[in-house]
Amino acid sequence: MNGRNPKLRFNLKSRFLIALALTVPTLAMAGEVTLTGEGSVRYEPDSARLQFTASAEHELPQKATERVAALMEQWREGIGEYRDRLNDYSDATLNLYTRTLPAPERDEEPRKQAVASQTISFSISDLNLLNPLLQQAQSLGLDYHLGPHQFFHSDETGMEQEALARAIADAKARCQFVANQLDQTCGDVVTININGGHRPVPMMMAEAKSMSDTVASVGEREIRASVSATFELD
Repeated sequence: MNGRNPKLRFNLKSRFLIALALTVPTLAMAGEVTLTGEGSVRYEPDSARLQFTASAEHELPQKATERVAALMEQWREGIGEYRDRLNDYSDATLNLYTRTLPAPERDEEPRKQAVASQTISFSISDLNLLNPLLQQAQSLGLDYHLGPHQFFHSDETGMEQEALARAIADAKARCQFVANQLDQTCGDVVTININGGHRPVPMMMAEAKSMSDTVASVGEREIRASVSATFELD
């Protein structure tokens, strides 16, 4: 018994350690699970950012400016009852430039035309004001564009956080399901990554088919969030 070869014992021990080293990472990997979680929040916007432009043209710059000033005066009078409910209101800047019109005949000189414009911008936190303001702008011939990007919710940050919370809860629920299938429990979070941003996605566009239309429905929005998380399995 005492006469066994020491080299044989050393080789057997070395083989055992190598085999153990190879199995340890497999066991460690089996004790974790990586999965994704998704969450979303749907809502209707309650606010809007609006911009209108009053413009006029004339051969004389002064005349073009006077016409824009008259439009602005009518606009201010028309929205008088709503003025204190318009946030970040601005309409003080007048732009004036000259554009060249093509000559009607080859031997005639091109004509110069003065163009004056004044932009009105503000936001509203009550969408009941939207149609009365649009009707006033339409009656004066003001230029504007109404699109989905102009509508938002006053608490979008809170909704982004809610969507993220739902994504995290979804990841935890999936981890618990996987752990139950393996007769284990879902343990601590090893790593977690938040995938992408939380930009609102329009479900429907605001309906305004022509300049004479009013907006009947702004439409729903959806904020989505997703996470990738690695959990320990106990």
